Amino acid sequence: MSNCIASELLKKGKTVLYQTAPVLLESVIDYKMSKSKNYLNNINKSVLEADLLIIDDLGTENLNSMKLSELFTIINTRILNLNNKITKTIISTNLNINQIFNNYEERIGSRIAGYYNIYYFFGDDLRFKKNQS
Repeated sequence: MSNCIASELLKKGKTVLYQTAPVLLESVIDYKMSKSKNYLNNINKSVLEADLLIIDDLGTENLNSMKLSELFTIINTRILNLNNKITKTIISTNLNINQIFNNYEERIGSRIAGYYNIYYFFGDDLRFKKNQS
């Protein structure tokens, strides 16, 4: 579903960044820890300013305080338009809302519960079905 949304926005000339939660958070942390930030600066800017950010597989990353902090910054910046532009974010996860509150700080869970529309998708995993064919 998120790929279809991304495709339509790209057709309209919007910027879209799609990344798994583990890679996204590692990239942002690498940027913050890097001494030469030229190349990585584009990554950090894209995360905060892309018209649409798709964070896939939230909950599969190995959490630590730095990753929690960066996730909060990303979500909060995009929700509050602290980047001075309207940005949207799609988060896909296999976690339910209770697990999000248990795995992440309350301030992250409350923003996801309070600012995001939550949709549940049911059915067979299409990737699994495709591999059986």
